[in-house]
Amino acid sequence: MARPLSADRLVEVLREEGVTVVEHRAWRTHNRDARGAWGPVNGVMIHHTVTRGTRNSVELCYNGRPDLPGPLCHGLIAKDGTVYLVGNGRANHAGLGDPDVLTAVVDESPAPPARRAAIDGNARFYGFECVNLGDGADPWPAAQLDAVERTAAALCRVHGWTERSVIGHLEWQPGKIDPRGFAMADLRGRAGERLSRTPEQLGEEPESPTEPTHEPFPGADFFAAGRRSPVVTAMGHRLVAVGCGRYRVGPGPDWTDVDRASYAAWQRKLGYSGRAADGIPGRASWERLAVPRR
Repeated sequence: MARPLSADRLVEVLREEGVTVVEHRAWRTHNRDARGAWGPVNGVMIHHTVTRGTRNSVELCYNGRPDLPGPLCHGLIAKDGTVYLVGNGRANHAGLGDPDVLTAVVDESPAPPARRAAIDGNARFYGFECVNLGDGADPWPAAQLDAVERTAAALCRVHGWTERSVIGHLEWQPGKIDPRGFAMADLRGRAGERLSRTPEQLGEEPESPTEPTHEPFPGADFFAAGRRSPVVTAMGHRLVAVGCGRYRVGPGPDWTDVDRASYAAWQRKLGYSGRAADGIPGRASWERLAVPRR
């Protein structure tokens, strides 16, 4: 049993575990808190979306359905392993589940099969949806499974839980099948192995500082009328490489409306919309673009 993480802390612990995080729209204030309790939390629940494609899956999880308002989870894990945060607080993901399963999660003991739907899981579990059709044939790429493992381990690590605090929706509510395509026991095994080692032991921190190979984020104010820099040129070439260039001539060193339109296309490709896709680079989208250092 633990107090839910703040938005800032959630982003921090996921990135500390090596997760690539995208903050989607107004996720920090997007929740169902007015409709019920949120916390104390007891564990992490994994689902599959029964959808294809990252962008529409993120929007579905953010907005919800006519019969079930969003957010439908706290984060969506894409096929490439990127975690899109879509909610902070109570989310419509778990529904009613078995009290005996909750007791097992709290005690961190093997859970019995779910037989009853009698206790509110939305108040007690972080929820993560994974892009997958759930038909048993849709593949689970290694990058996606790695992100599921890291996400689960990150939350367990910060709250002092073991891997027994990670369950699938099918283990919580009778009749559910998600996530389908891998065994939750295997996921818990991998998460447990990760939790038994520090980041240094996992080999995820360099032994000595190395020269960065990509341009660090220069700040949103850098991208303003009159800016002339080789960084703008390098950015433009990367936008062309990822299929988002809108240039007829160039790219060049001067920041122009065409650069902004090209970057907006990149933001939309990542799943951003509205003011979050205004063409002004933000840190998360810039890091994913990986502009080579000049």
